[in-house]
Amino acid sequence: MITPLLSSAIALSAVFLFGCVGEIITEKSGHLNLGIPGIMCMGTAGGCLGASMCVSAAGGGAPSYIILFLVSVLFSVLFAAAGGGIYALLTVTLKCNQNITGLALTTFGTGLTQFLMDNLIDRSTLFTASTVITGKLPFAGSLGWFGEIFLSHGVLVYLAVIVAVCASVFLKRTKPGLCLRAVGENPAAADAVGINVSAYKYGAILTGSGIAGLGGYFYIIDYIGGSWENASTIEAFGWMSVALVIFTLWRPALSILGSIIFAAFYILAAKLPGTVQGLTFTDTAVLKLLPYVVTIIVLIVTSIIGSKNVQPPQALGLPYFREER
Repeated sequence: MITPLLSSAIALSAVFLFGCVGEIITEKSGHLNLGIPGIMCMGTAGGCLGASMCVSAAGGGAPSYIILFLVSVLFSVLFAAAGGGIYALLTVTLKCNQNITGLALTTFGTGLTQFLMDNLIDRSTLFTASTVITGKLPFAGSLGWFGEIFLSHGVLVYLAVIVAVCASVFLKRTKPGLCLRAVGENPAAADAVGINVSAYKYGAILTGSGIAGLGGYFYIIDYIGGSWENASTIEAFGWMSVALVIFTLWRPALSILGSIIFAAFYILAAKLPGTVQGLTFTDTAVLKLLPYVVTIIVLIVTSIIGSKNVQPPQALGLPYFREER
């Protein structure tokens, strides 16, 4: 049971990893984007639209893998970034309340996605697109349990890990990354030394939103094989991704492990009732709550420790008024 569980957890973890890394980049600029669930839904709609267009252009058959991958990923990122652009305009330029704006964006994103999936996108083409995107490494089956756990996934799973590693290096080892962290910690001081605060905020929000959008697209086109049920599942994953940011202490590299743990809890809650005798509905509900409970414990522990290294950006959630510095 362990090998299939780990394999499924690594596959599902890409949903949380994309969402978590995208939110970390956004929060490093000082913006708490609670619109991530809606943005992930918008990324789903964009990616599915791009995939549907590719399949339709191929006459209903399997399109070229490279074209399908590039077009669908590009559409997913653009749609999600558009949602991030709405959030950035309202919170950076117009100084609107970040929490209210994020919640409104979640409602808007889920509703818009449902409308597009019902009226604009040919959902029957998604099954064909999924068979192309989920292509696995040909030699994975010959490597036993190692191949099944680590190498039996589509390219989007490995892309999520690469994005997390690159985000970690960017934030810690590059000058723009250090400038972004300065903006999130003390925008007035960053502005005083010549850093364009608004530009960094816009860049972080748009980039983070584009990355997060890939999480929803991956879930539909890869993890569940092109099936579309409703936006509520992706929205729930979006909220778990936001919780994962706290669990991983705002560190993209640590989010790789955290996303696997969250995915394992989610899969256990779904599969244990059918494999373990006497498991009640309450037991299953408790398993689903575990990621949130662990996140609260982490939040309490880090608050007690008080170390700056485990705290959120100091200016998180606070609008910046340049004329007040």
